Amino acid sequence: MKRFYFKIIVIVFIAGAINACSNKKIENNIKSLERRVAALEGKSGIIPAKATAPSTTTADSGSDTEFPVMTFEQTEFKFGTINEGDIVDYTFNFTNTGNFPLIINKATATCGCTVPNWPKKPIAVGGTGEITVKFNSKGKKNLQTKYVNISANTKPEVTRLKITGNVIPANDTNS
Repeated sequence: MKRFYFKIIVIVFIAGAINACSNKKIENNIKSLERRVAALEGKSGIIPAKATAPSTTTADSGSDTEFPVMTFEQTEFKFGTINEGDIVDYTFNFTNTGNFPLIINKATATCGCTVPNWPKKPIAVGGTGEITVKFNSKGKKNLQTKYVNISANTKPEVTRLKITGNVIPANDTNS
């Protein structure tokens, strides 16, 4: 008789464990669908709470497939040597290689001399986009390194672009 009750208890325990796992899977599916709907509706500010890993092109775990991925042709541009006062424009091209629409919330530069311009509408899966960066060398001299930080609904949340080059100082006309 004890053995019969023991079997019943084990069966109930296993059924409870299966039910708990099933509920967790359903919850994860609901969260994933909510993210998809929000992204399709164009609601910016959808930033996953887990967005902390330092990689934008490789998936660390299965949950990474729930994020868009910005894949750039290149993330650094070397503009060479220019004269002080020259303006350099460069366009960084990217593709959304993830499984969800990409929403760029903002792009900021490390200095007011560098101005980024980015797409304001969602980029569909497989779609392409451009981030144009304009660097004004007025008042800048010698080696210059500027960064543009792109905040999006990706994992990680921030992607960094870099431009570098040398600025030849203008002659001082007051001498």
